[in-house]
Amino acid sequence: MYQKSLKHLIILEVRKSSNNVPKMLANLVKHNKTISFVPCVMQTFLYSGFAATECLLLVVMSYDRFVAICHPLQYTVIMNWRVCIVLTFTSWSGGFILSLVQVILLLRLPFCGPREVNHLFCEILSVLKLACADTWINQVVIFATCVFILVGPLCLMLLSYMHILWAVLKIQSKEGRIKAFSTCLSHLCVVGLLFGIAMVVYIVPDSNQREEQEKILSLFHSLFNPMLNPLIYSLRNAQVKGALYRALQKKRSM
Repeated sequence: MYQKSLKHLIILEVRKSSNNVPKMLANLVKHNKTISFVPCVMQTFLYSGFAATECLLLVVMSYDRFVAICHPLQYTVIMNWRVCIVLTFTSWSGGFILSLVQVILLLRLPFCGPREVNHLFCEILSVLKLACADTWINQVVIFATCVFILVGPLCLMLLSYMHILWAVLKIQSKEGRIKAFSTCLSHLCVVGLLFGIAMVVYIVPDSNQREEQEKILSLFHSLFNPMLNPLIYSLRNAQVKGALYRALQKKRSM
């Protein structure tokens, strides 16, 4: 299940980057930085859907690690193909259903003010600021979605890793403990990057001083996370770690 989730994460990263990055790059080289309403709404929908699905998939991966380390003899029974399909389908459908609800609520609003999105792409909070009507329902739904997608999954992952840590500490040999925990290290790094940025952007109270910081964090999430995640996960590979170690040793000797 862990390897299948990695494949889905790769698809998510590629789709999420291709949704935002081409338009951002085009805006960097063009003076007329415009986007029509329908593509803007589609960009908002896809970005929210991919981000929510990624959060749910990371929860599935943490559960997979919990079963693999805490119940290794029952792993194939618990994480059978039917369970894997249900968890994967739930992650994708749940992420895009939540995104669809937000977009439907967004479309009911009138936009009659200055139509300039103060962001690098059509991010939902920035688009909401252009509405000339009360947006409290949208903000409540966004906050509830963030609690469901960020706080809830983070609590579940912390619970899983508390059990994993307890199981790892029971392993007698030092090598066994290192090997068991190293299988979770890459996942923890990705979770820290994704959830840390998302919580700062969507849960911390907004202010005018934070707008530029949010742009930088969103840029990091859209551009650098997709580049860092393959590197983080590939460090589990012994050949990659060996090549990195040799490169560092060579650099020190120069």
